[in-house]
Amino acid sequence: MNMWLGLMRREWRLARAQPTDLLLPLAFYLLVAMLFAFGARPNDPAVLQFAPAMLWVGALLALLLSLDRLFQPEFEDGTLEQWCLADAPLALIVLAKLLSHWLVQGVPVALMALPIAGALGVPVAVWPVLLAGLLMGTLLVVLFGGLATSLAVGLPRAGALMPLLVLPLLAPVVIFGGGSVRAAIDGADAVAPLYFLGFLVALALTALPWACASALRNAFD
Repeated sequence: MNMWLGLMRREWRLARAQPTDLLLPLAFYLLVAMLFAFGARPNDPAVLQFAPAMLWVGALLALLLSLDRLFQPEFEDGTLEQWCLADAPLALIVLAKLLSHWLVQGVPVALMALPIAGALGVPVAVWPVLLAGLLMGTLLVVLFGGLATSLAVGLPRAGALMPLLVLPLLAPVVIFGGGSVRAAIDGADAVAPLYFLGFLVALALTALPWACASALRNAFD
């Protein structure tokens, strides 16, 4: 527990030391929403039909901006090598690192979706479904991004590979996340797609930290 709290405090200190890294995904998300609104006709009711897709795709793309250096600072300053030599299982350290990154970067992006949804005319009654889905969706982005970053850590221009490695994995996340919002807007039951997202989160939390740990160990072989 002390190790987890220490990693979370370290992640928060790094975010405070570089506030631009914290604000960049939020600013990107807001700009995407503004451009989407500028491209539509004023007071066009059809905007509401496309709002779920825009809210989800914008949030996931915004969070991708923070993933390219997920393990790179630890690789460059030798912290990652110390993690590999530590007595604690590397998979648990990786899991703590990923959850810390999600709390600092993913949760603010999910919360940012609520005022954007209001500006797009999404009813307030739909906001809990949107927030629940995006909290799980952003966590999946961080977990998938952690795997991609682990595979590419130490490689030159690894950030350019990140969208190509992560975006194909996000197709079911966008389908069921956007589907839950559309179902809530139409007055249908949105529980089933949220359950599927929850299943993906449970599966990713169980398997991906171990896969990330194996990939990170290979970086030193």
